[in-house]
Amino acid sequence: MKTNLFTCMLFMLLFAAGRQSLFAQDINFSQFYDLPILRNPALAGIFDGDVRLTSGFRNQWQSVTVPYKTIALGAEFKKMVSANTGDFVTFGFQLTNDIAGDSKLSRTQVFPVMNYHKSLSADKSTYLSAAFMGGPVMQHFDPTQLKFDDQYLGGTFSATNPTSQTLSNNNLTYWDPAVGLSLSGQSGENVNYYVAAGLFHFTKPRVSFQAQNDFRLNPKYVLNFGLTSTTSDYDRVVVYADLFKQGGAAQGQGGVMMIHDLVQTDDDKKVSISGGLFYRWNDAVIPVVKLDYYKISIGATYDINVSKLVAASHYRGGLEMTLSYKAFSPNHSSDASYQTRCPRFF
Repeated sequence: MKTNLFTCMLFMLLFAAGRQSLFAQDINFSQFYDLPILRNPALAGIFDGDVRLTSGFRNQWQSVTVPYKTIALGAEFKKMVSANTGDFVTFGFQLTNDIAGDSKLSRTQVFPVMNYHKSLSADKSTYLSAAFMGGPVMQHFDPTQLKFDDQYLGGTFSATNPTSQTLSNNNLTYWDPAVGLSLSGQSGENVNYYVAAGLFHFTKPRVSFQAQNDFRLNPKYVLNFGLTSTTSDYDRVVVYADLFKQGGAAQGQGGVMMIHDLVQTDDDKKVSISGGLFYRWNDAVIPVVKLDYYKISIGATYDINVSKLVAASHYRGGLEMTLSYKAFSPNHSSDASYQTRCPRFF
């Protein structure tokens, strides 16, 4: 069993990594596993608990240019549909805000999500989940911070110099949907897994600030994988991998984390430390550390840049922090049969 497990882990990591870099427009966190709705709406609710609140902050490229800053907030709430069938539904939302560059180009997304989990087994350990997510995306930039060639007179720039560039609109709002499917379950006593596929931007929303330009966002296809295996009474290994394809480019990311329990009482009361290494293809090597303190989790990563920008960045990429809260509701925290329907991912 262990030989097959690690063969599967290695295959998924190589598959996720063996692709071209994707110059994507979508937000992507190095701790993508702690912001599951951004990965795929069908991953909402696949955790051991009834409620999860997540947050992330990313500060990137400070060593090269004006830093890109990204904030994310998410929430997931699970509700049982039927005690007989074991079906349940997850409601939630994902909010992100991204600010980039001299013009302070910002994008704010507000995405409600609903994921229905259909039990496929009598012991309620295998689920097929179908999800929909969609909402408004609001973009804005500050044109007064831009500099144009014709504002340089005699080699000197002045913001008061006239420019022939016309920017009639610096605000844009469009609606953006996504759908996803996932299969989650157990293999034996010690292994939990999920595989998922999703489609983002399938309506090809127009993303140009100027009405005369018909620039549209290409659909994005995603594959996701997660696996956790108990290696001892106090230790677990977790593997995550993603593959994205958008337009003519693709990106893979994945990695391994080792988790060690320092304190064990029950599933809702643990203290654990984690460490691991992730890789984003042709972009960054990412060490990660994490502390799970009962219901609270704190994670930290730093991107070691290995892309073509390494000459300018000197391997410095971006710092990222995550903070999350996860718990069972009072109605179900003592119900062991309910807890078995919650895949154990960390």
